[in-house]
Amino acid sequence: MNNATKAPRVGLFVTCLVDLFRPTVGFAAVKLLEDAGCSVEVPASQTCCGQPAYNSGDRADTKEIARSVIEAFEGFDYVVAPSGSCAGMIKEHYGELFADEPEWAQRAAHLKHRTYELVSFLVDVLGMDGVAARYDGTVTYHDSCSGLRELGVKEQPRTLLRSVEGLTVTELPGAEVCCGFGGTFCIKYPDISNKMVGDKTVDIGRTGADTLLAGDMGCLLNMAGKLKREGSPVKVRHVAEVLAGMTGEAAPIGDTRTR
Repeated sequence: MNNATKAPRVGLFVTCLVDLFRPTVGFAAVKLLEDAGCSVEVPASQTCCGQPAYNSGDRADTKEIARSVIEAFEGFDYVVAPSGSCAGMIKEHYGELFADEPEWAQRAAHLKHRTYELVSFLVDVLGMDGVAARYDGTVTYHDSCSGLRELGVKEQPRTLLRSVEGLTVTELPGAEVCCGFGGTFCIKYPDISNKMVGDKTVDIGRTGADTLLAGDMGCLLNMAGKLKREGSPVKVRHVAEVLAGMTGEAAPIGDTRTR
């Protein structure tokens, strides 16, 4: 970045699942953003994006959560989340929540135009086409539903993964098919969800890859759990961990061994 160019001030929306289950992903996101020349802050007042309440039809609580998110991230040049699901909630659904409240609708619209999924931000906004990282192995990539269908995240992770030394990418059959997580869907319809993730693990096995990557912790936890129950040796990681060269910081998702 040119010294005369001010570093973009980025607010990192960590997400609940990263915070509670996989903090390494948050640290990897910070590293990727800072290496790209951004000034990164993590607002302490941030909470859930409100998606579980929204998907359950609880609009009142969702609006209160959305208000807190809007307030926490006002003032940043960009808001970035290592999750297409949470970024999609903020970008695509906050506006409709406040359709009857002009002031909040305007604030939600302002947030919408500054919010991005992590890898999309790196490629589409910052213009990155590679990273300085190494991962020795063969990976396959699952396209999470919200990132793919709401935000158009498809080629961006593959672009950056192709630059990782030692890594081979093998395309996943049915990469765009839902893994069966779907937030509260897997709780309401466990039998259907289990069948969907079972079909997904069959496709993962067919690739011959030793590592499964994706950009959403919900999907990763769901698939990692099924793979573990099946006794599969496939490792599961968030794409940010590989791109940031931080796979040595934590065991694969679903692996309870410590390092």
